[in-house]
Amino acid sequence: MHTTNPSDIIIKEATTKSDIRRFVQFGIDLYKGNPYFCPPIFFDEVNTFDPKGNPALEVCDYVIYLAYRHNEIVGRIVGIINHRANESWGVKKCRFGWFDFIDDYDVFKALIDAVAEWGKSKGMGCLNGPVGFTDFDHQGLLLEGFDYNAPMASLYTYPYYVAHYERYGLRKEADWIEYQITPPTEAPERMRRVVELVEKRCGLHVVKVKNSRELRKRYGYTYFDVMDEAYQKLYNYQPMTPRQKQYYCKMYFPILNFDFVTMVANEQDEIVAVGLGMPSLSEALRKCGGRLFPFGWYHLLKALKAKKMTDFDLLIIAVRPDYQDKGVTALIFNEMTPHFSKYGVERIETTAILETNHKSLANFADYDHIQHKRRRAFIKEL
Repeated sequence: MHTTNPSDIIIKEATTKSDIRRFVQFGIDLYKGNPYFCPPIFFDEVNTFDPKGNPALEVCDYVIYLAYRHNEIVGRIVGIINHRANESWGVKKCRFGWFDFIDDYDVFKALIDAVAEWGKSKGMGCLNGPVGFTDFDHQGLLLEGFDYNAPMASLYTYPYYVAHYERYGLRKEADWIEYQITPPTEAPERMRRVVELVEKRCGLHVVKVKNSRELRKRYGYTYFDVMDEAYQKLYNYQPMTPRQKQYYCKMYFPILNFDFVTMVANEQDEIVAVGLGMPSLSEALRKCGGRLFPFGWYHLLKALKAKKMTDFDLLIIAVRPDYQDKGVTALIFNEMTPHFSKYGVERIETTAILETNHKSLANFADYDHIQHKRRRAFIKEL
């Protein structure tokens, strides 16, 4: 770690398209050569900060800062006020995210101080991060697992970040943990028995569709309603607006392999549970540095359409509250397990799960797994 004269650091607000592109590129360049970092898709990341494209910005105020030293970018940060979430939880949080910086505490402090001052000017009472506009953005500073592959959906940061956060006086508010799972060749006997019992007692059945068009035609966006209900009590979560549901559906569902999209419905054919995942795109994105052109699209398409894959990212498991504690997730895993074998999956990466969410953690008890990562959201009063 080294420090410099703070007067050498200039904080500038990023307001133009060129500024945003430099902001995104810095977050990629900082990790150049790191074998575990997964670059974002460049144009998707740029569009995240476009109010015309990202409906989450309709309910958020935000400011984007870049830190310069001698005309060179040395750090970046976004300050966020999610009014919808603050109202839902009865808090006055100023969030921060997309917070990356060289190993220099003065750069760190200059950036977060700028967001703190902005937040105070808006009447906020505390800093909270790293989090995004919504739960579908990257969140949680990595504390453990720096030498494991980062999925596209997860935040990766250098180990030196932790010391700077703690030196600034940021303290733990919530921790998530992640598992790496070795899938069995077939569903465990205990799981199959639970499936039979749940199907009989609850009148449930697995729903499989071929593509996003069929899913939307049959169920509209009701599977997002299931997610909203399932996640409503989880850390910082706020319900999605109708436009957000359309946005996420159009962005993610067309690229999914629907062998790994499983819905569970009741006797009224209402969706009560959702499970989905996708092949890991990390290696493909590293090859192209997040750029689709000229040849990045080929690497991504090859990974998405692969008939064999070693690494798989489990993205969402959501069960409607009135069907929780009934063994419904067994139907999802029972359906997915043969596909893991079919595609040759060797490792499954779970999404981040709150350490206090014992119901979700219990879903993996029947699988050979290790807890390999931990991440944290911090808070500090303003």
